[in-house]
Amino acid sequence: MSDYVTRFSVWARVQHAAVIVLFAVLLLTGMPQKWPYIEASRWVIEHLGGIFAVRWLHRAAGIAFSGLLVVHLAVAIWGVVSRRARPSMLLSVRDFRDAVDFLRYCLGWAEAPPRFGRFDYRQKFEYWGLVFGGFVMALTGFILYFPIALSRVLPAELIPAAKVMHSYEALLAFLIILVWHLFAVLLSPEAFPMDTTIFTGKIRKERLRHEHALEYEELFGRE
Repeated sequence: MSDYVTRFSVWARVQHAAVIVLFAVLLLTGMPQKWPYIEASRWVIEHLGGIFAVRWLHRAAGIAFSGLLVVHLAVAIWGVVSRRARPSMLLSVRDFRDAVDFLRYCLGWAEAPPRFGRFDYRQKFEYWGLVFGGFVMALTGFILYFPIALSRVLPAELIPAAKVMHSYEALLAFLIILVWHLFAVLLSPEAFPMDTTIFTGKIRKERLRHEHALEYEELFGRE
């Protein structure tokens, strides 16, 4: 019997890889525009071909990210509707209860941590943060892309508001990735030195039993 279990499909792994690339491009081309007077920003802009090249690269990556977001949600919804996939990423009351119980465990107020299913509350919170944050970035990005056309049909005050929202949502996303996600996949005791599951698609059975006990029992029963 194999020591590994297939956890992520090829489609999920391709999406993750695309998000990594697009997020990196958006960050590399967006932050220098937010702080253009910093020496590092000027260096990046210069080596990417100038501000016009940086702006067009940022827009192209933004359009690609928006398209990926729409396709992802369409495929996910169709999978649930057609019953080819389970809505395992949907939030429930149990996820919030698990968050409280895990905090109690970390503080020594509980003897054992909560047992998780296919995805725990941290993964779900991060996923929905990416989805809703992606919608904010896409909407405000398109407003900034077509400011003149928008101001003809909607209040022009939306344009500076969109600029602020776009800028600080990007900064928030960067900080969440840096502080939360990278710690979870690189530095946490369970993953160190790196969690490769999303790249290989496979996870060790023992780790699955430890981190996602309910899913393990659903697949293999109690041992």
